[in-house]
Amino acid sequence: MSNFVALGDHITVQKGKAPLVTGYVGKGAEPYLSPEYLRGRAPADLAKAGPDAVRAAEGETILLWDGSNAGEFFRSKVGLVASTMTKISPSSVFRPAYFFHVAKQAERFLKAQTNGTGIPHVDRELLEGIKVFCPGSTEQQLLAEILDTLDTAIYETEAIIAKLKAVKQGLLHDLLTRGIDANGELRPPQAEAPHLYESSPLGWIPNEWGLAPTATRCHLITKGTTPAANEMWQGGAGIRFLRVDNLSFDGQLDLDASTFRVSLATHKGFLARSRCLEGDVLTNIVGPPLGKLGLVTKEIGEVNINQAIALFRPTEQLLPKFLLIWLSSSISQSWLRNRAKQTSGQVNLTLALCQELPLPRMTINEQQAIVDRVDAAQEQIWCEEELIRKMRLEKSGLMDDLLTGRVRVKPQLAETKQAGSA
Repeated sequence: MSNFVALGDHITVQKGKAPLVTGYVGKGAEPYLSPEYLRGRAPADLAKAGPDAVRAAEGETILLWDGSNAGEFFRSKVGLVASTMTKISPSSVFRPAYFFHVAKQAERFLKAQTNGTGIPHVDRELLEGIKVFCPGSTEQQLLAEILDTLDTAIYETEAIIAKLKAVKQGLLHDLLTRGIDANGELRPPQAEAPHLYESSPLGWIPNEWGLAPTATRCHLITKGTTPAANEMWQGGAGIRFLRVDNLSFDGQLDLDASTFRVSLATHKGFLARSRCLEGDVLTNIVGPPLGKLGLVTKEIGEVNINQAIALFRPTEQLLPKFLLIWLSSSISQSWLRNRAKQTSGQVNLTLALCQELPLPRMTINEQQAIVDRVDAAQEQIWCEEELIRKMRLEKSGLMDDLLTGRVRVKPQLAETKQAGSA
């Protein structure tokens, strides 16, 4: 038998069905397998199945058939297949665990070929025409074990990152409500030491702080604008022209997300008001979502911004990194969201709100102590994210080699065992 087979000769496709009732918690309730649930980003919704329901067992292969991410494959959990998804069942020539990986290998091609004038959907003819590597059963098992091991390591690292992010959020709350005293320690909570705190519009804060509008600690708070279309371009020479895509929730500027440029003349002329310098802090004022940020560093150099981004230029009394932390906090974000204008699904912050945002008047030393602790927590997250990036690259390379037959598994497995026993 040839090592490559067409999927259409070896799969059964069962489209999911809409349940009778969603949000159902009565007798016979079953998990409804939504994409967000299968991605691990949301709990399962329970539903009451209809008579034509399609059910999936643990580890089966599910394909997102309709929607913006049509063509994405999932390893199933037990539950009802959603109406936008299909269960893809392989014939006996495939081991189920191996089949999921070869399906996943075809995902990029399939997602690029989705069609539909309204809601994108998978082209069944293209799906069935995909040819995949189909070695013998024993080799399939070994390949699946190798890739499953990498998947497990990736999932475990994702869990570590999620835990570190939760720890960081807890740390941020403590640092921005209790602060750090002269001895370098977190102040005790207000409930344990009420004499150390005073009431404020943001809740209890240390007596030493007080609040002031952010504008009193900034030389400038303004926003950008957009020049004429013929005055900007993508890539090449020129001054970087940032958009919301370039901002992130951890404050790192992603310069590759959008690569627009403007001329130096436009930067210093029409866009002079929004020239960004080293130490400037950026945040988006059009959402959702709000809360994306960026810090302009010496390495980045001068940049400019569009009208969806606000620019804060701190005075000597305010550390740029502390302002970045304060703007990212749930305290600031809640204050801003509660006052934002909401129209037609859009959320907008005015410059006046940015200027009026309450800011703790703490010393530079205390700001620096807070920055140091947050930086240490963020560095742990970045280290794990770099590790997972490398693991995903390794997995991608292995899939290209192993799932195309370019590299056969037995020699590689022998090398792995030799390395493990050395």
